[in-house]
Parts: sequence; structure tokens; C-alpha cells
Amino acid sequence: MKLAVTAFFMAWGMFWMIPCPLKWWDERARVGMLLFLPAIGALIGLVWAVCVVLAERFIPGTICAALLTAMPYILSGCIHLDGYMDCADAVLSRRDLETRRKILKDSHVGSFAVVALVILFLAEYSVFDGYTLGRKAWLLTLVCAAPRALCTCAVLFYKPLPGSSYERMFSGGVPSGAKAAAVLVLAAMIVLPPVFLGRQGLCSAAGALGAWLTILYIRWDLKGMSGDVSGAGTTLGEFCALIALALL
Repeated sequence: MKLAVTAFFMAWGMFWMIPCPLKWWDERARVGMLLFLPAIGALIGLVWAVCVVLAERFIPGTICAALLTAMPYILSGCIHLDGYMDCADAVLSRRDLETRRKILKDSHVGSFAVVALVILFLAEYSVFDGYTLGRKAWLLTLVCAAPRALCTCAVLFYKPLPGSSYERMFSGGVPSGAKAAAVLVLAAMIVLPPVFLGRQGLCSAAGALGAWLTILYIRWDLKGMSGDVSGAGTTLGEFCALIALALL
């Protein structure tokens, strides 16, 4: 039980910008930390939803849209957005595999990352500038949680990139119980929202699908899984879920 609690606070400290009250760390809880990623996503979505409700009521339209566009990235410390930008630089460079992998690990920001970031922000801004979520705002918990549930499964099941942190973390293999727990959470995120919420609950499935397609393509291009690939999947999965929520 203590190890699970430690894993939760490890995930909080790693993936959420709100200061963690308990700075615990235990190497044995690293896999558990990943399993709590969807829960942290739900908390980020909840804070995002509160901001949506307040902003739509008290802040002018264009300023409101800009604030709400930036909010999920601020709350996550831009950790997933960093992966999205790194993958954009690597994949869009269209260089040989070895060079693409080197670009992925390069800390410098390239032109492809900047272009991809601008396109993402413009597209997401247009959603908030064109739609009012109102009472649907609380569904942002699903928008943030579902892509992270998919990414957790991808990290646990797919072969990691050589030299990545996941290669070292899973050098002894991934516990079957962790895989089963990740699949169970993902299945619940996809099946239960449409059953209980109707078509609006499909935003959860849209987020998971967007994250999966993103990871499939980047993993195929780079021939492996890494934290950056997971970050790109989370970022574009959230965007797909947000689009689905606005349209539904």
C-alpha cells in the first residue's frame, strides 16, 4: 500500500506543476508511477475545467481562448509538449534513422518543432474561440485522462528506443500485473464514458485513438518507444479529444 501511495506522489511530482506535498521517491515504484499517469491527467483536467468555467464567465472571448489553450500545458509543466516538439523535429527532418534518433535527443529546438507548435496552438485556440464548453467543461477530465491511459499501455507494451530511460527501467521486463492494470484502466476509459454519458463520452475514445495513431506513426518512424513519443501521443490525443468534445 505504501508503495502505491509513493507511486502516486512520484507521478504528481513528475507530471503535474502544482507543488507536490510529499516528495517521496522509491525506484521500486517507477512502474506504478506510470500507472498513476491517467489519474494525474484527470486532476489536470479538473483544474482545467474550473478555469474554463471561470474564464468563460469573467474573461473576454479572445483572451479567454488564449488562456484556456495554454492552461493544460502550464499545468503539466510542458513535459508532454516537449516530447511533441522533439518528435516533430526528428520525424519531419526525414533524415536517416540514426540521425532522426540523434535529433530526438537533441536539446536544441529546431524549425520543425516551432512550426508544429504554432499549428497546434492555432488549432486549439480556434476550438476555444469558436465553442463554449459551459456545463461540458468537467469532461475535460476525460480529455486529459484517456490519452494518458493509452500512452501508459504503449510504454509498458512497446519495445523502448535504445538508450531511452524506459530501456533501463524495463531491463528486467515489465510485470504482467502492471500490464493488466494498464489495459483495465484504458478499457474503462474507452467503454464506460459512452455508456453513462452518451455520445459526449466518446471524447474519451477519440483521445485514446488520437494518441494511439500518433504513437503508431512515430514509433514506426523511429523504430521504438520513448518518453518523447509518449508525450507526442498525449499532446495530440488531448487535441483529438478536445475536438470531439466540442463537436459532440
